[in-house]
Amino acid sequence: MIEGTVTIINKLGLHARAASRLVSVTKGFAAEIELAPIDGDWIDAKSIMSVMMLAAAQGTALKIRSFGADDEQAAFDALTALIDDKMGESE
Repeated sequence: MIEGTVTIINKLGLHARAASRLVSVTKGFAAEIELAPIDGDWIDAKSIMSVMMLAAAQGTALKIRSFGADDEQAAFDALTALIDDKMGESE
């Protein structure tokens, strides 16, 4: 299991387009990938509805964990890279 914390840094947070990009990345991996607010419950990062329900605004810290398959490290790295790249959005 790989686990860490990231901060949403893009201006609009996890709005619909950003959430869609996140889910597109996570669905490309066999590993289970979950997100959670710091003091919240884990959600399936491959579910667009679950990701949207996080309502993560800019500055929100989220826990990430990936597990259960050989690509868990690659999944974790891809997701953190996407978040660090502001979800591919130019602001």
